[in-house]
Amino acid sequence: MQIVSTEIADVQIITPVRFGDARGFFAEIFREDVLAQHGIDIRFVQENHSYSAAKGVLRGLHFQAPPMAQAKLVRVAAGAILDVAVDIRVGSSTFGRHIAVRLDAETGNQLFVPEGFAHGFCTLVADTQVLYKVNRYYSAEHDRGIAWNDPALAIDWPVAEAAAVLSDKDRRHPLLAALPSHFRYG
Repeated sequence: MQIVSTEIADVQIITPVRFGDARGFFAEIFREDVLAQHGIDIRFVQENHSYSAAKGVLRGLHFQAPPMAQAKLVRVAAGAILDVAVDIRVGSSTFGRHIAVRLDAETGNQLFVPEGFAHGFCTLVADTQVLYKVNRYYSAEHDRGIAWNDPALAIDWPVAEAAAVLSDKDRRHPLLAALPSHFRYG
């Protein structure tokens, strides 16, 4: 596995090594020991699977508030997404900044999103399937989000606002400036 830090050091890109032949390929997509050697020393307790039928489906920006905050390890099983992590840790030098990474089934790359970040993605092709592990169970009581199209975030989404396919819930998230301070840096 190759693990590379992004411009926001706690967010990391993980690329499994694939061994291929005429049959296809084999790859270790999760190794707790290797991740721990790179500072990702987390016990994942739940894995989620999302299917999006159309290109331009936008999910996010989601997070869970403490004490049920979640770190995520995101990968694409079919298709491709623009995956986005926004730092919402008050006091962080990167507060309000984001990382945007293309994840796709072809390369098998993954994104580690730590606690204290809002997460979302937009499908780049139809019939996209996303799998992600989390370190805490889903809690409806702690489920939160911020507006995917908040101008202060300046995320260059690959879909026009009018064409984005969103849930009603994702249309109603507040701007980052209106969000209570759920996370403190340090």
